[in-house]
Amino acid sequence: MFALRRRSTWEDMKQWLPFIKSGPTVAVIRMSGTIGAQGRAALNDASLGPVIEKAFSKGKPDAVVLEINSPGGSPVQSSLIGARIRRLAEEKDIPVIAFVEDVAASGGYWLAAAADEIYADPSSIVGSIGVIAASFGVHEFIKEHGVERRVHTAGKSKSMLDPFRPEQPEDVARLKTLLEDIHANFIDHVKARRAGKIDPEADLFTGEIWLARRAVELGLIDGVGHLRPMMKDRFGDKVKFRRFGVRRGMLSRFGVQMVQDAAHGIEEWAAFARFGL
Repeated sequence: MFALRRRSTWEDMKQWLPFIKSGPTVAVIRMSGTIGAQGRAALNDASLGPVIEKAFSKGKPDAVVLEINSPGGSPVQSSLIGARIRRLAEEKDIPVIAFVEDVAASGGYWLAAAADEIYADPSSIVGSIGVIAASFGVHEFIKEHGVERRVHTAGKSKSMLDPFRPEQPEDVARLKTLLEDIHANFIDHVKARRAGKIDPEADLFTGEIWLARRAVELGLIDGVGHLRPMMKDRFGDKVKFRRFGVRRGMLSRFGVQMVQDAAHGIEEWAAFARFGL
């Protein structure tokens, strides 16, 4: 009776001692929203970096899970976040598993591909391995309203794609070159991370999207499944989940930040709407 009591007390104590593992643990990093350098609500390396570092370090997790729901965004921020994940995974020898919710498209799929394995719901949208640039031209509008545009530059390409003047063919050619180079970086990332898994005969890099089961056939993801049941199957029913994510302070909801977050919300809604979400 006394021995049983001692073991029970010891088990309770282990939960409060950070240097002693009491059982398998999985760190879950929430990545929801568009990816961009600006805005507190956007996913970027500055805001997610400390979260990712903590998830890999706290309590020596048996695995790190990326919980992804993103239509994409900045290729640079996607690359920075993905590179940080890979560096920590290799340094600490911790497997990384991604679970897709509604969508992991474009930059969202870049993040998913940083994982060692990718799983999704049967209705999840995956792919959009491409690059897009969009803007407006308002030169006719300002002309009709008697507004004169005055621009002075040093360097013939400094005013490239100025929305207040007619589109120039040479500007479009330069933009297409930039987009193609970024696309090539995206393709290299996917080929490296999904080496031996993606279908070599399939044309995967057109910007097309697929549902999960088709994505499995193409090798873009590893299977269909949900986070908790799959992690319990792998690590046992007693596995513990530690959740990590970017937190917003109360004061950020007021004033200028509130207006900026509202504008970002509209942009984010438009990005998700491209996929019918």
